[in-house]
Amino acid sequence: MPKYTTTFSLLLLLALFLFCPVTGNTQTATNYHRYFATAQYNGNTIIILRKFEQQGKPYYLYADPKTIETATIAAAKVTAQATKWDDIVTTYKTTPYIKALLAAQQQSVALQDAGITHAYPKEKGITLTIDLCPSHKPLDRVIFTSLITEFKKIETPVPVALSVTGRFMLTHAEDIDWLKNLVKQKEINITWINHTYNHHYDPKLPLTKNFLLEPGTDIDFEILGTEIAMLQHGLMPSVFFRFPGLVSDAKMVQAVTGYGLIPIGSDAWLAKGQAANAGSLVLIHGNGNEPIGVKDFINLLKTEQSKVTDKQWLLYDLRESVKNEFGE
Repeated sequence: MPKYTTTFSLLLLLALFLFCPVTGNTQTATNYHRYFATAQYNGNTIIILRKFEQQGKPYYLYADPKTIETATIAAAKVTAQATKWDDIVTTYKTTPYIKALLAAQQQSVALQDAGITHAYPKEKGITLTIDLCPSHKPLDRVIFTSLITEFKKIETPVPVALSVTGRFMLTHAEDIDWLKNLVKQKEINITWINHTYNHHYDPKLPLTKNFLLEPGTDIDFEILGTEIAMLQHGLMPSVFFRFPGLVSDAKMVQAVTGYGLIPIGSDAWLAKGQAANAGSLVLIHGNGNEPIGVKDFINLLKTEQSKVTDKQWLLYDLRESVKNEFGE
């Protein structure tokens, strides 16, 4: 698959949005780029990660280092103090956000499953992550309807983290709108994880030269292009990132964390036969390409049904799990 320079790629992405607009009240983010700064907002310190424009006005994407929540804000509402990312890491190294990021960096040696793979170990439950890789098949909506059915009397909205690619958003606008409607109805609460734009994969290449490790991959576009697509679809980018195929190396982990993103792995990829235990970061694919994983998860829900009813087996918000695991 041909690679493009960052500038050309971002222009191509913008053109796709202009000719294939999505539904809903969204605006295109232009001049989108990394921008590191700190500011005071509502009595709290925020870490600014991105700067962009909407309708000619500057905006920031920022993270709260204590809650790990993200949001966008008009630049005029805060006084930003631009700084280097390394200085932010040093200054806020005791916050849950930076502690989690540094912990993820330390887990960068393995070829697969770098980053945080387990959280909230003392709790009886799991943190569910669902990957939405590029696919011609529709969203496995049964996952979400089953979650809502099982947890509606115990835990609402149901927390779930979705690792989404730009190409999935481009071809599944109706599915994205369906998910947004579930959020609006307070049926589910979604943490949106960056899963790259293209999710490059070549079955003929070894893992060491595949996915994001494929020579010539434009990491700037893969990350920032996905965030632009999220904003275009009315989704809020989080500080979390999942490597395609869970494949990376130390250099790539360092590159991703240099965007202020925390790599998230998994210790329970159900389709591979990995069991879900207390505190597991469970991985299934909801893009129609992994029926075994979906079936296994539905069976898991049925197996734990009595514990769900007794509030002894719950789902946990990824942000909350990480915050509690790396709390000050």
